[in-house]
Amino acid sequence: MNNFFDKFRLHTEIEEFPSVIVSIENGVVFRGTNLWVLIFAIFVASLGLNVNSTAVIIGAMLISPLMGPIMGIGLGMGINDLALLRKAINNYLVATGVALTTSTIFFLVSPLSDAHSEILARTSPTIYDVLIALFGGFAGIVATSSRLKGNVIPGVAIATALMPPLCTAGYGLATLQFHFFFGAFYLFIINTVFIALATFVFVRLQHFPFKHLQNERAEKVANRIVWGVVLTTLLPSIYFGYDMVQQNRFTKIANDFVTNEAHFTNDYLLNKKIDAKNRTISLVFGGNEILPEQIKHLENQLKKYDLKNSSLSIKQGFAYLSDSKDNTSNDQLDQLTQALVAKEIQQKALQLQLDSIHNQQKLSAQVYKELKVQYPTLKNAIIQPFFLLSDSTGNNQSFLVILSLSKNLPKSERAKIERWLKLRLHHTTIKMIFQ
Repeated sequence: MNNFFDKFRLHTEIEEFPSVIVSIENGVVFRGTNLWVLIFAIFVASLGLNVNSTAVIIGAMLISPLMGPIMGIGLGMGINDLALLRKAINNYLVATGVALTTSTIFFLVSPLSDAHSEILARTSPTIYDVLIALFGGFAGIVATSSRLKGNVIPGVAIATALMPPLCTAGYGLATLQFHFFFGAFYLFIINTVFIALATFVFVRLQHFPFKHLQNERAEKVANRIVWGVVLTTLLPSIYFGYDMVQQNRFTKIANDFVTNEAHFTNDYLLNKKIDAKNRTISLVFGGNEILPEQIKHLENQLKKYDLKNSSLSIKQGFAYLSDSKDNTSNDQLDQLTQALVAKEIQQKALQLQLDSIHNQQKLSAQVYKELKVQYPTLKNAIIQPFFLLSDSTGNNQSFLVILSLSKNLPKSERAKIERWLKLRLHHTTIKMIFQ
């Protein structure tokens, strides 16, 4: 058992403490090369967000030097090195300011201003982002402290995604969409705080050389500040995480409700919109008019799916677009028109098939009656079109006629019936079977 737990011990692989501290201190300073690399990385990440390219964004995160001052903040707090802490915070503020300014300028001059999925994904941080930053921070400080560093640091930079939130915040400033700015910048703060917290916890657990402050009271105040910042950052993310889980649950249940319950005779669903945030379900149907009592019945079904506090809106045809002032109404109208045309074509094709089957049934019944008059010994008959499959002739339509008689007919009479059926059914190929 001891051998098993020995596999998790780090003391044999950790660098000398002074070497680790110097390594982190060297990555704290932002000037010259580091600053220009940051600017270029911001441009690359902004371009990636602008064209919605995940690969480009990952490339920007790989070359970003932002991890340095953040780990410096954690180390400075962990060993009570106020000089290092001040230097790390100052450089962190410089880097953040330069990054925000660079991304804002980029999006001000960029001809593309749409908010793609890569931008939207970084505007609603949750508790999951906290966990990603925390465990990514642990991986970063463990790798930095180890003699076997490997390629962990680039991976941490990708996982914790420090660059894209800053670029998204710049996008929010450039387009005056401040909900983008605050959401993305909050995600950046989450990453900063919990990467620094992971560094702080690790250096305390590993007993890095600790500098005592002037008095015990000052150390208590410093610790309270650390945990106050952590809690202030953590609590909103817990709320947002809970809200995200609830919204996902609502969307799933609402989709199940629409799939299982939202059916009306001679109507078809043209459009479905589920707004989990406002707990609304909007359905647009085409076809016959839906009666108020049918809508009321569907609303009552909401209770079965734990959606009783939700709002259900049923709209029919194009009426809901007629008074719309929204710029997208024409696009919606085109989509609904195309959907209606497709449904009508499908309905006509199905109706033609039904009519063909019905007409064939009538023809078969009439032919049977006519044969019965000519041959009273006829007990029953099967008269059915079918496709004759053959390598030489392909797929040829024919008629299968099976006649069951109480008395055998001579060969000449059978030939006569076959000739008559060909004329009556307007078909030259008939497969005759007499029973």
